[in-house]
Amino acid sequence: MVKTSGESVMDSVDLNVLRSVLQWRRAGQRVVLYSVVQTWGSAPRQPGAMLALREDGVVIGSVSGGCIEDDLIQRLQDGRLSATGPAVQLITYGVTRDEAARFGLPCGGTLRLTEEWVGDPAWVAELLRRCEDHEIVARELDLHSGAVTLHSASRQDVLTFDERTLRAIYGPRWRLLLIGAGQLSRYVAEVARLLDFEVLICDPRAEFVQGWEAQHGRFVPGMPDEAVLGIETDERTAIVALTHDPRLDDMALLTALNSRAFYVGALGSQVNSRKRRDNLALLGLSREAIGRLHGPIGLHIGSHTPAEIALSLMAEIVAIKNGVELRQKKTELASSE
Repeated sequence: MVKTSGESVMDSVDLNVLRSVLQWRRAGQRVVLYSVVQTWGSAPRQPGAMLALREDGVVIGSVSGGCIEDDLIQRLQDGRLSATGPAVQLITYGVTRDEAARFGLPCGGTLRLTEEWVGDPAWVAELLRRCEDHEIVARELDLHSGAVTLHSASRQDVLTFDERTLRAIYGPRWRLLLIGAGQLSRYVAEVARLLDFEVLICDPRAEFVQGWEAQHGRFVPGMPDEAVLGIETDERTAIVALTHDPRLDDMALLTALNSRAFYVGALGSQVNSRKRRDNLALLGLSREAIGRLHGPIGLHIGSHTPAEIALSLMAEIVAIKNGVELRQKKTELASSE
């Protein structure tokens, strides 16, 4: 049995593939779904990556850098791909160095894909619904029958493939809760949306709410600490306090730093960040919880404008999401103490 290492919960780019699959099947169009199940050597996409191919040649998603996608479309157009064949079959690319070079796989890399005709899309709708409810779901595909079953899963589960069954793990979108609806928050929301984060905003000050279009994010009612609790903060949630008003920011931080959020940050200089940590300690927050606070926020890129600050903040959040150790920030914090 093949297991992937580390966290293998699919990102929302793969959920977008499934959303298209559901839309196409409900419209009566035939769809074949490809999933990367094994890789050897260097490969552009990791196991679990998905691509959907519609009967007219339209594709969404990616399983390589592009050349394999072209061949999959060609298989449909020249008749090698038939809806009357097996419900599921395995396809391998890059067995030889010549083929690897032809399909753009570096260093002789090899990909193995499942090719799966999607029948009743009920399982797609159910999987998407459960992910929207912030559940982690395992999809098991029986390669012999083509049957799909869904099961509850945990963050420790990984993609597995044993030649008979593919078990892939899906999870909810990454979320960003912004405390404050000022100018900087608008830039942060825009960058976060480009990175496919679900953006949530909390600001009880009515004068800051004007001008926020619905597509920039969803407002969460109540005070900041209530918002942190109300969204059921989990390990795929980042929370950033941006009001510069300790009466609002610290309310959110007191709750957020004891939550499961993978990132908690607050806007402010090094001096203000030290004062904030001291204040949180006086309010009874533990040393361990305070140690989770990111402040000053963002990676050092010499940022001055709101757009540059938003870029540095989201770069830091994405780095932590992806498990990158931020040595630069550790050095800066150590030198300031």
